[in-house]
Amino acid sequence: MPKLANMTVVEALDAGEEPRVVWNVLCDQMEVPDSKRWGHDHNAPPMPAV
Repeated sequence: MPKLANMTVVEALDAGEEPRVVWNVLCDQMEVPDSKRWGHDHNAPPMPAV
């Protein structure tokens, strides 16, 4: 995926990328709307500190 330096999801996670970042990139690629990304009874976790 271009937003993950052309790494796969597994490669990005193995390289230490934050899971939330990987999840959002994957959802963006699959055009999953924000309202569907975390389920109906969950709030999105906070973004990691930069």
